[in-house]
This record gives sequence, C-alpha cells and structure tokens, in this order.
Amino acid sequence: MIEKIKASTSEKIIFIFILVLGLFTLTSFLLLKDKCLFVKNYDPQKINFENPKNIAILNVGCGNVIIELYPEISPNGVERFTTLIKSKAYDDVAFHRVIKDKLVQAGDLEFGKKGNVDYGKIGTGKSGLGQIKSEVDEEFNYVRGSVGLARAKKYDTEDSQFFIILQDEPLYEGEYTPIGKVIYGIEVLEKIKYLDKSEYVLRPDFINSLRLLIN
Repeated sequence: MIEKIKASTSEKIIFIFILVLGLFTLTSFLLLKDKCLFVKNYDPQKINFENPKNIAILNVGCGNVIIELYPEISPNGVERFTTLIKSKAYDDVAFHRVIKDKLVQAGDLEFGKKGNVDYGKIGTGKSGLGQIKSEVDEEFNYVRGSVGLARAKKYDTEDSQFFIILQDEPLYEGEYTPIGKVIYGIEVLEKIKYLDKSEYVLRPDFINSLRLLIN
C-alpha cells in the first residue's frame, strides 16, 4: 500500500503562489495581445443623430470613431474632407504622426498608403486636388475630440491631412481649420500606435475605412 504524503504548509503556499503567478502572467499576456479588449465599438446604425448627413465614421483597428462635421463653420474644409471620403481616398492610410494622449494625425494620401509608405516623405504628401484656404475666423473651441485640417507653417496650405486631439488645445483656436468633433469612440484613438521618442511612427496603424453615414 502506497502511503500518501501530505504537503507541508510552506509547500501549499509555494503552490498557490506559482498558480497565482501563472494566472497573472496569462492575463497580462492576453491584455497586451488584445489592446482593444475593453474598448467599446459603437454601431452608428443604432444611434439617432440630429444631423445624420453630417456624420462620418472612421473605422480603425479597435472600432469605430464617429465624427460630427461642421460645414457651417468651415464649409470649404468640410467639402474637401467629404470629397475625399466619398472617393474612399482615406482607406488604408497611415496614422503617421501620433503624440500619446495629445493627438493623432493621418491623411497623407501620397506617401502614407499601406504597402507604399515612404518614411522619408510622409507628412508632406498631397491629394492632387490642390491646397485650400484656412478657415479660422469662426469661433471654435478646440476641446478633446476636435478634428482639424493640418497645414504647413503658412496659412492657406490645407489639403488632405487631418488631426484629432485627445486633450483640450486652446492654442489651436484661430490657428487650424476645424472640421468637426468626435462624438463617440474617442477611446478607440487612444489605442493608436505611438512611439515614445518620436512623433512620427514606424510601422504605423492605418485607417481601415472612412465613410459618410449618408452618401
């Protein structure tokens, strides 16, 4: 008859410690692997919008970002943005400039396309439609979620690139053309890949699609 050997108290404690450590390691691995785990994905078809014709849906890795556009504030800027959306120009375009907890920027149609990213030139590309005038005269508060058109150092150089801010930026007021604001899903943007030591991202995340709710 084989005699059963009882585990000592210290052996039980060690076993429990190893078990807890294993569970913690597995949980941490799963969380790191799935950065979108706790991010809500909003379905625009289940939301009632006051002005549905002014709604754009930006789809990225962790879900939908729903943007309300403001054509009454920046008619030319919104027209350029929607023109490019309708042509599906933003699909597969990189978030080439990302500052953690501050902003994400995309829209370089020339040098930011997936499979053809030019890291030496990204951020300088054009749409082929020409530059438009800045629209900065209307009062607009650049609060968290605001969407604006990027430009060069000079005014009247807006084209296809846009940014979305992740914190209030009062200094942007009167400096950048506002075209809208995120009303659902800004937490999705907080999961966009960034680098600690550079604003410009190697092997960046990409826009899956950008569509108008009503074409």
